[in-house]
Amino acid sequence: MSDVKERLDALVKANEVVLFMKGTALFPQCGFSSRAVSILDHMGVPYETVDVLQDQEIRAGIKDYSDWPTVPQLYVKGEFVGGSDIMMEMFETGELQQLVGGAAADRPAEA
Repeated sequence: MSDVKERLDALVKANEVVLFMKGTALFPQCGFSSRAVSILDHMGVPYETVDVLQDQEIRAGIKDYSDWPTVPQLYVKGEFVGGSDIMMEMFETGELQQLVGGAAADRPAEA
């Protein structure tokens, strides 16, 4: 598990906003992943995705890494936020926009 944990650490720390999901942003493979992508797309924030269906170690390891039993999983600034239900609740209250907006604001401007 340590190798998988190191890979997950690297993915989470290398990206301000990263979504572990089933499928890709262009072709989500489950309704929950589709909803998570829709929320992030609606906010217009840059984010990375990791398709857990392409790597069984990541698929199993992310659940232990976060101590959360399901995918998708959203991380912002290295911190676990939650799955699509939590994302939806936070989006509806404006909390997710503040959290993700803060991450985008911390990112250096591109030339």
